[in-house]
This record gives sequence, C-alpha cells and structure tokens, in this order.
Amino acid sequence: MQGVSPDVLLKQLNWRYAVKTFDASRRVPAETWRVLEEALVLSPSSYGLQPWRFYVVQDAGVRAKLRAVSWNQSQITDASHLVVLARKVEITAGDVEAHVRRMMEVRGVAAEALKGLRDMMMGSVSSPGTLPGGSMETYTRSQVYIALGVLLSSAAMLGVDACPMEGFDPPAYDEILGLRAEGYAATVVAAVGYRSAGDWLAPLAKVRAKHADVVKHV
Repeated sequence: MQGVSPDVLLKQLNWRYAVKTFDASRRVPAETWRVLEEALVLSPSSYGLQPWRFYVVQDAGVRAKLRAVSWNQSQITDASHLVVLARKVEITAGDVEAHVRRMMEVRGVAAEALKGLRDMMMGSVSSPGTLPGGSMETYTRSQVYIALGVLLSSAAMLGVDACPMEGFDPPAYDEILGLRAEGYAATVVAAVGYRSAGDWLAPLAKVRAKHADVVKHV
C-alpha cells in the first residue's frame, strides 16, 4: 500500500498544535468525524485488548458541566467535538475471553489455535503486578495515551485541529458521565474542531528540541 508522501506527513505534523481557542461556529463534517472515530477504534494496544472506551460528548449541557470542572477552559464547550478517553478500571478474565471470541470470529480460527495467547493474557491480567508499570492502573492508563496519539495524528492528517487536555478533575468527570458505574475512569480529554482566527498560539513557531538531542542511534 502506498502511503502519503514524507513531505505531506511532516507538513501536517508541523501544522498541528494544541489549539487554545476553537471557532465555535465550525463543525467537523460528519464523514470526517466518522473517519476519526474509526481511527480511534483502530488504535493499537497491548495484546489487542483495547482497555478503553471513548466517550464523544455532544450534549451542550453536559459539556458546560465538564467545563466547570476543567478550569473553565473554553475548548471544552467551543470545540466541535469533545472526546473523553477513559481507561478500563479492571481487565478481567471475561475481557480476555471476549477478545479471544472476537479473534475467532474475525479471523476464522479455532479456539485451540489461540490457547497459547489466551493463557498468556490470562496470566498477565490475573497478576497485575507483572504488567508493564507494575499495576493495572498504570498499564491501562498508558494504553489510553496510545489511542490519544493516534487521534491527534489522524486529525492532523485530515486538516482538523485538536487539543489534548489533562487539566480537568477526573473524579468529577467520572461522576458527571457515570463512568465508574460502567467500569471506566476518565484519563485524558481531546477537544477536536477548527482553530479560531484569533488564537494567539496559532502563528507562533513550533518549539521542539534539536533532533540530535532527542534521537540517538545505537
């Protein structure tokens, strides 16, 4: 498969930034948003277990409540779309079994062919201390950030702006959205839409460390 050109990739990644002020009058077209949601679904995860759920908050009243517990940041209400990326609080044996069944369905393989993988996953989730980071929370939280990176990069490639946000009260989000009752916890937020012409940050040059300072060839 032929990908986008290197020039286009770097151009779009240089174009993107964490938008501070969105144009509240502009909406992401439905088809473009559908693609971005699908990009989230396609995000990679450890074992492919996908220990997350993505809450797309469209209700204006709910978004106003979320803004109040997000340091009153305007992106929460002014962006076209708001995504709350939530981690699964616990990955259980039932989650592993569901994933195995889904693999059997999609790939048309027998359960016996997946026994080794199933047993490995079961061993990992039954002993959270052995997971990368040493705990279930650290493990699932890190997985959610992989999905965030996919969303930000995908949006940039489509010419859509976004802003990753950690400046919010996670327990308050959990309460407003009823996440804990569903077994999830708010982890990070992404506001998605189009930058305002008056956003002070838009015209500023992107500041990154020198290539040689952060990339080392061994």
